[in-house]
Amino acid sequence: MKRKHLGIGILMTALLLSGCSRQNVTTYEPETTQASSTETKLTFFGYKYEAINVAAIEDSLRSFMQKNERISITYEGIKGVDYYDVLNKRIDTKNGDDIFMVDQASVLALEKKGTLADLSDLSTINNFSDLVRNQMDANNSLNYVPTSISAFGLYCNEDLLKKHGQKIPENLQEFMDVCAYFKQKGITPIVANNDISLKTIVLAKGLFPIYQKQDKDAMIKQFNTGERDLAKTLEPGFALVEKMIARGYVNAQEALKTEKTKDDLTLFAKGEQPFMLTGAWAAPRLRNLHPDFTFSIHPYPILEDGCALVINIDTRISVNADSPHVEEAKQFVEYLTQKDVLLDFVNSQSSFSPLKDKQIAQDSAIQPMESYLTNGRSVIGADDNLIYPIWNLTRESTQRLLKKESSASVVADLSRQLAQIRKENSYEDNN
Repeated sequence: MKRKHLGIGILMTALLLSGCSRQNVTTYEPETTQASSTETKLTFFGYKYEAINVAAIEDSLRSFMQKNERISITYEGIKGVDYYDVLNKRIDTKNGDDIFMVDQASVLALEKKGTLADLSDLSTINNFSDLVRNQMDANNSLNYVPTSISAFGLYCNEDLLKKHGQKIPENLQEFMDVCAYFKQKGITPIVANNDISLKTIVLAKGLFPIYQKQDKDAMIKQFNTGERDLAKTLEPGFALVEKMIARGYVNAQEALKTEKTKDDLTLFAKGEQPFMLTGAWAAPRLRNLHPDFTFSIHPYPILEDGCALVINIDTRISVNADSPHVEEAKQFVEYLTQKDVLLDFVNSQSSFSPLKDKQIAQDSAIQPMESYLTNGRSVIGADDNLIYPIWNLTRESTQRLLKKESSASVVADLSRQLAQIRKENSYEDNN
């Protein structure tokens, strides 16, 4: 578990904490001259810990504190799912930070606890695009603001493809054909991790037809009531992943122990495999490994007639309703979501802007995906209109596929889990 504390000022210490294996801590404290006049000290907790992301956060903290000298903020970041465990423990013990990052699943849980402050009065809310506002307003409350639209893509080793006379696939048949070619050559074609790689394939394949419908929102409501079975809708996606595993296009044993945007990047950077499935925001991290090949990132070629892009309304920021400094915390969140400040953060993450006033992505590696944000061929991976923590549930389901459980069994179990969630949310089960 990697942690970073970030404030503005002097580097105080870097040490190994006892009781948490290999936990790297870096602490920055506000300048003494500023701290002496500070009336309000805020804490900001998140899951961004990579240097490039933290640098962008640090810049926003610095500029905010320069404009608001009587407020100081420290940032702490923890990578991966460990972050949510710590977040929940802090909140449950009344030690929650003033500001923290959330995802769709944690919003569902924290709303029930009454932990999230209302952010509907922020002056920046109307700057967000209609797509983003649809997600923010899904539960008739506005308790987070996103700072990016993240995308999930097929990383392609263009040099390796060219060497073998293959091209970047543009539909399912081409994808299966090029995977079969490399498998016949003794090369496992796809690098996959144990979290986002395969579940996003499931979601893209299963939900794409739903997102093509004019009455998409009504159909999603039917998922919530059980009138329409979400697990059954995702069945084509699970079947496709099962096929990819069975044919050896993914090394199942390796994928189970491969951490996202870390181990997968190391494997892909070796240049021995043509494809990788992971978040597009990892492009800068891949470059930092200095791969000896050209790569680009593309929407998933998993449809008979083309590709689909999986996106998330991402890096969501919420304010703790129980904070003694709610107004000051909201003041910072409002500052962070001002156009110029937010775009710096977006570009640091190799992601897309959530604002109405779209900007061309600065990272050339993700530009092949940009048109899919507006051409009707995108799917939201963790849709706020769902009552289910689908992002977490599909991660568990695809891990079971990697353990060679059948897709039929996985779908049946997921259907049972969804029914239980409906029961807990007092939805009449019409399935």
